[in-house]
Amino acid sequence: NKNNVTEFVLRGLTQDKTVAKLCFSIFLAFYVTILLGNLLIIITIKTMEQLNSPMYFFLSYLSFIDIAYSTITAPKLIHDLLLEKKTISFAGCIAQLFAEHFFGCTEIFLLTAMAYDRCIAICKPLHYTTIVTKPVCGWLVVASWVGGFVHSVVQTLLAIQLPFCGPNEIDHYFCDVHPLLKLACTDTYIISVSVAANSGVISLISFVVLVVSYAVILVSLRTRSSEGRLKAFYTCTSHILVVVLFLGPCIFIYMRPSTTFSADKMVSVFYTIITPMLNPLIYTLRNEEVKNAMKKLWSR
Repeated sequence: NKNNVTEFVLRGLTQDKTVAKLCFSIFLAFYVTILLGNLLIIITIKTMEQLNSPMYFFLSYLSFIDIAYSTITAPKLIHDLLLEKKTISFAGCIAQLFAEHFFGCTEIFLLTAMAYDRCIAICKPLHYTTIVTKPVCGWLVVASWVGGFVHSVVQTLLAIQLPFCGPNEIDHYFCDVHPLLKLACTDTYIISVSVAANSGVISLISFVVLVVSYAVILVSLRTRSSEGRLKAFYTCTSHILVVVLFLGPCIFIYMRPSTTFSADKMVSVFYTIITPMLNPLIYTLRNEEVKNAMKKLWSR
């Protein structure tokens, strides 16, 4: 089978023009919040000397990834909400798929690295500075980027070899593997299993590792003072909330065969737009150090 499709038509979030105009205003506000909130965190961490611990080093990279990750889908989604016909070229579709999985998987690995950092900080506080050094933090970030790149290359190669010879309408607001598998004019069972093994297993294993690390943290907190337990609890709950908001939808989408559900688009909104928007709020509203640093930065 030959690929004779040069562009895809995206159905978007809704076909209702009134709802589309309302969604345009909402998602435009969301995207502006993502940019401003995450940029504020990056600037605050890079500017204020008191935020030089590994936790904030990872948080600055998380904010950068959130900006990049949401930028892959949000601007086109917002633009397409005002269009009658929403199209994307074949090359643009593949590029969007690559970037979406690259930054998404990198964020998963980075969240895992942040959990490791918290686990060492709480379980082995006396050895923390000798275990989690700046070179170690740097290598963890590099490993996250490399892991995301390898994962994305595999996903892209699985998608780019598919032949498209019939309908070219994607029932989604961005290009992803499952909607593309649905349009391919060949048997996609083996590829769909490979996608589940690649994306779904990474999400699930990372989630299990995170749960185990926080179980270890909770056990170690039993011997701490009530003040120490409370401080550690606030730090960990922020991270746990981000993990659940991001990894939960990812597991729902990718830990299954190439079937698509009507709820997929709304679930995808959570990890492509809602979570990147909430991350700055979650990490600042529950963190006195960041709030105080922002106040000092603002006073300047």
